[in-house]
Amino acid sequence: MSPSVQHFRDQKYHELKGQCIQQRRLFEDPEFPASDESLFYQSAPPRKVEWKRPKDLCEDPHLFVNGISSHDLHQGTLGNCWFVAACSCLALRKTLWQQVIPDFNEQEWDPKNPEKYAGIFRFRFWCFGEWTEVVVDDLLPTMDGKLIYCHSNVKNEFWSALLEKAYAKLAGSYEALDGGSAADAIVDFTGAVAESIDLVQGKYGEIISERMKLFEDLLKVHKRGGLISCSITASSGGANEVETDMGLIIGHAYSVTAVRKLRLGERLMFSFKAEKLFMIRLRNPWGKREWNGAWSDNSEEWKKVSISERKSLGLTLENDGEFWMTFEEWCKNFTDVDICRIVNTSYFSIHKTWEKKMMHGAWAKNSEPLLNRSGGCFDNRETFLQNPQFVFDVKKTEDKVLVSLQQEDRRKYKKEGKGDSIPIGFEILKVEDNRSYRLHKLTVQERVATSPYINTRTVFLKRILKQGRYVLIPTTYHPGITTKFILRLFTDVPSELRELKADKPKMTCWSLLCGYPRRVTQIRVHSAEGLQKQDRSGGADPYVLIKCENQTVRSSVQHDTTSAIFDTQVIFYRKNVDSPVVVQVWNSNILCDQFLGQAMLAASPSDPREQQTLQLRGRGSQEAAEMPGHITVKVFSSDDLVEL
Repeated sequence: MSPSVQHFRDQKYHELKGQCIQQRRLFEDPEFPASDESLFYQSAPPRKVEWKRPKDLCEDPHLFVNGISSHDLHQGTLGNCWFVAACSCLALRKTLWQQVIPDFNEQEWDPKNPEKYAGIFRFRFWCFGEWTEVVVDDLLPTMDGKLIYCHSNVKNEFWSALLEKAYAKLAGSYEALDGGSAADAIVDFTGAVAESIDLVQGKYGEIISERMKLFEDLLKVHKRGGLISCSITASSGGANEVETDMGLIIGHAYSVTAVRKLRLGERLMFSFKAEKLFMIRLRNPWGKREWNGAWSDNSEEWKKVSISERKSLGLTLENDGEFWMTFEEWCKNFTDVDICRIVNTSYFSIHKTWEKKMMHGAWAKNSEPLLNRSGGCFDNRETFLQNPQFVFDVKKTEDKVLVSLQQEDRRKYKKEGKGDSIPIGFEILKVEDNRSYRLHKLTVQERVATSPYINTRTVFLKRILKQGRYVLIPTTYHPGITTKFILRLFTDVPSELRELKADKPKMTCWSLLCGYPRRVTQIRVHSAEGLQKQDRSGGADPYVLIKCENQTVRSSVQHDTTSAIFDTQVIFYRKNVDSPVVVQVWNSNILCDQFLGQAMLAASPSDPREQQTLQLRGRGSQEAAEMPGHITVKVFSSDDLVEL
């Protein structure tokens, strides 16, 4: 057993199974008893539910019959089509379901050694950043001798019913699974990164360029082992589980089982008047009722495609709830899609690999502003910075960054009426290149990305960011709300994501000897103009050095220009307030860099805080000889170390 697996309610499978075999009894789970309290938290059953073991429901029970397949599943009476859709997706990927159902051969019924069967099973879920093993007995809820919840279309196959029981135990009851999200279940099965897309808002049915970008993204996600599900949201006041004219069910989760780009041969090109077809295959968890538009099972389109061409598509033509659509029709008929990316962090892979960093955090209330960590979103200007703050670096010229913010699963609070997810989101700010303390006021920093704010368990954002240092601030939408979260950041090169906890430099014994900072100064060097030409083509390769006491921060080099935009930000905690801050401009050269001029800043709190343009001068004092060019800067200083 890998040390990273936690045991839910501290129940250990091998110990419990050993005890049952020794005592020749079948396991009965005291933590999730076969009673109404495990079924419901508020409603009551319409009539009596009987809990039965698989051997009481059929002759020859098995975990799997002829392997595992996305066609194994049917929903039952619970409103958890999303869970069944997630299981259908899971069944498509052997490496993933073997993680959820560990040592499945050892767990399987063994007719030759019935004494080894103890009525106990184990499943693993990715709970809030950790793999957690959940143990269940095999007593399943039935009415009239039939399973009432998720079940297989083969009477003696039980993997889906037992998996659902383990998941219900984690959520607190079967009823707590009513009306969830397929993306959440897939994340719990795999540790994937979930992204929700609104197809209507994004106008994917209308804008061809956006639709093609989404198609390529889904194609890549599917090829790399990701899982996709989709649904149609009921219009306000509209009912769920209603069939549209096109045979699709409103408010119902469908799993995507294939995404294909087909190059058509000459004969088919003539028939379809197109070189390529963009197709998507879906499955309805009910196992019946399908799309009846173009490319539906008995449509005209299939009559134009030969049997051999169908084979290469992997087409099924039974009424098993699986059907094909064109991608355009899919974008026009569905409203929401959940994409779960299995982000590759392996160093031994042929595909792109990512550097992953994960942090646990919490929004917590405190009446002392410096200690409060529940300040709400950016609209709450007074308190926004009173949230957890995380700093990370982008070390390449630019890097693609994936961010996933996940709040704790609230289903377990449904009994107290607090089971809904809280609206959450985050901001990304470009900050000073040397910032290592918390932000207290937004001055020179730049807001570069804002996630959507939604009441889903996970919020996701993809962005390309330029080189530099960033602070990521996860927030609840409203201030004063408390809950835990995990933050995951994926970058191409290590980002060194860490939480900013200190408000200012720490006072130590050395501070008494060497002095403690008396002033904080922030500087943003916006640009340098009119610099001395340095090469035959009349350009230069300038960069900026900003010096304060014994610290130096260097900007990146701007190539082939005498008017460069730097937008470099720095922050200094200064012990000697009479010593000026020096901003120097240099020209980058292979052998020896050339000095192009400097400006000296007193940077005192009374100095103007507006943008100012300063003449470049030679080295020495404020009165040194002028040199060609000037720089544009913004300076903020304060003797209160927690003002900036």
